[in-house]
Amino acid sequence: MTLRNALLAVAAACLVGFGTTAAAQAPAGPVPVTFKLWPGPPPDGKGPSGPERIGRSGTGVGAVANIATPRIEVYRPAQPNGTAVLLIGGGGYFRIGIGHEVTPTAQWLAALGVTPVVLYYRLPGEGWTAKAPFQDGERAMRLLRAHAAELGIDPHRIGVLGFSAGGNLAGILATRFGDDFYAPVDAVDRQPVRPDFAGLIYPVSSLLPPYGTTRSRRELSTQADADQAYTVQAHITHETSPSFVAHAVDDPIVKVGASIELFQDLIAHGVPAELHVFEKGGHGWGLGTPGTRTAEWPRLFASWCRSRGLLPPAAAASPFASSAAPTTAPAPPATGADADDDSDD
Repeated sequence: MTLRNALLAVAAACLVGFGTTAAAQAPAGPVPVTFKLWPGPPPDGKGPSGPERIGRSGTGVGAVANIATPRIEVYRPAQPNGTAVLLIGGGGYFRIGIGHEVTPTAQWLAALGVTPVVLYYRLPGEGWTAKAPFQDGERAMRLLRAHAAELGIDPHRIGVLGFSAGGNLAGILATRFGDDFYAPVDAVDRQPVRPDFAGLIYPVSSLLPPYGTTRSRRELSTQADADQAYTVQAHITHETSPSFVAHAVDDPIVKVGASIELFQDLIAHGVPAELHVFEKGGHGWGLGTPGTRTAEWPRLFASWCRSRGLLPPAAAASPFASSAAPTTAPAPPATGADADDDSDD
């Protein structure tokens, strides 16, 4: 089974309760527009050998690893509204949660007319440096702006939406957009990095005590100053991207206090921000299981985007715009070779 067919199978399973209209608008159309991030070999490292791996058990179902060719896949919605979102899956920087987190979210965003862009970023433990994911994130934002006209997106309405470790990467893009993580390679690198908005869902926002207990910190620790360099709240200024943050009180992997601290720092610097803390939900809920409180975050995020002029008014938007998240199956218990041996952040 090819990588793309595997992701389509995951997407189909996630959309059982979403209805035929949503399926017709699914981003997984015949051929996504794919851009390799780099015109030659990626910077800093040699990377892994062999094909990409797709997890088939436990919390790793649909997760992708062994990334030798970093890239973005752009999915065209049936009725695009000009807004695009770079989707960054979590996985503790040792895999990327494409199946459980990114694919269902891409389906939902496309139903709203938003252009979802899936990022396949390099992982530090696979022969790359700790900077590799951040290099790929910067390059992805620049590529989107460089190709905005042909993709039918507004270069001033490109956001990021990251889960867990992906929330860390999204947060660093939203704060450290003025820091070049790599030397320019072509004209694309004259484009700005700063996301126009950021969605941070149960994000690993801090690697510093008392929050530095995650797999993400361990994977990034090959860089001596990683704790400070990749703690999002350490780099907030008044120019930080407007941010939407969601977290659960009972998250066993990423302490909710980190997101509360992040929000307080955003507000202290005058950054437009919204925080939603759910009493229960744990970690890794993606769009959220229907009937649970965490399944409310997509509706809240869409409402926040409308308030910022990033989406059309609800009356003119897709009928799915104000609904709860589409039906998704909860992740099975962590078992088997792809199960998390530490923490799936």
